[in-house]
Amino acid sequence: MTDPQTIFLIIGIIILLALIFPVLYYLSILIRAWASGVSLFPWTLVFMRMRRVPPAAIVDALIRIKKAGLSDMTTDDLETHHLAGGKVLDVVNALIAAGKANIVLDAPRAMSIDLAGRDVLQAVRTSVNPKVIDCPDPTKGRQTIDAVARDGIQLKVKARVTVRANLERLVGGATEETIIARVGEGIVTTIGSAPTHKHVLENPDSISEAVLAKGLESGTAFEILSIDIADVDVGDNIGARLMADQAEADKRVAQAKAEERRAAAVAVEQEMTARVQEMRARVVEAEAQVPLAMSQAFRDGHMGILDYHRIENLQADTEMRKSIGDDSVPEDKSGV
Repeated sequence: MTDPQTIFLIIGIIILLALIFPVLYYLSILIRAWASGVSLFPWTLVFMRMRRVPPAAIVDALIRIKKAGLSDMTTDDLETHHLAGGKVLDVVNALIAAGKANIVLDAPRAMSIDLAGRDVLQAVRTSVNPKVIDCPDPTKGRQTIDAVARDGIQLKVKARVTVRANLERLVGGATEETIIARVGEGIVTTIGSAPTHKHVLENPDSISEAVLAKGLESGTAFEILSIDIADVDVGDNIGARLMADQAEADKRVAQAKAEERRAAAVAVEQEMTARVQEMRARVVEAEAQVPLAMSQAFRDGHMGILDYHRIENLQADTEMRKSIGDDSVPEDKSGV
């Protein structure tokens, strides 16, 4: 069996190590701070840990502030910014980079930019080194901006916009997507107002000048330095296609109207045929009344047998004249 003294010794060593490691951790941070000229009390690091603030990150930020000669940020400011969800080291690095590049940027503005979700360090770098934005953005699926000149010819344009971050408008300013959308709209408008596509091909710089004159950077977080037309290609003849489509549509409308008129004519013809049949039925009906009238005349004594024979002879004479009239024009069977 294990000796009880050995067990107590092992437990004591474990407890001692558990106490030594935190002391060594805080001691190493404290020594690094003192070596860099940052004044800190040992309990300050303990209180940071209790407030769930990483002491190492805060001390690193303080060392960089001390070495860069920044005096507008304190330990409380760094802790507050970290607790608010900000990136302390990015803010400090941005302030140092802005100071080296002679860019006016104070600590409150840098913190507000960081808390707004913008990359403050990247913004400072963009202020020093302008950024080139492709228009349209190829990652969105479109490769060119398509526009149609007044002569109906389509042009496919690629543009590159050189921008510089405006730190004063970075909080609340529009992003790169707004710049791309405005430049695309300006290009489409400029090409659409051109008299011919040849005019645009001969003077592609006219697009840049017209778009820059619109003040597209208003309300954005960037300052547009230049708009360069990288490529202009001729696309389809949209005007001819539209005219062909319109002609096809007009032909279909004309065909529909002609079919409507034909249907109306057929309906009228059918109506007239029905009316002819109706009239013939009335004639037959009237002819059927003649024998009845004649028999009634015989009974009433208004008509005699001689009158009847006279009518019969008149009808026979009429039929004969009719047959003679039909045979007077011989039928031409030769086909000439």
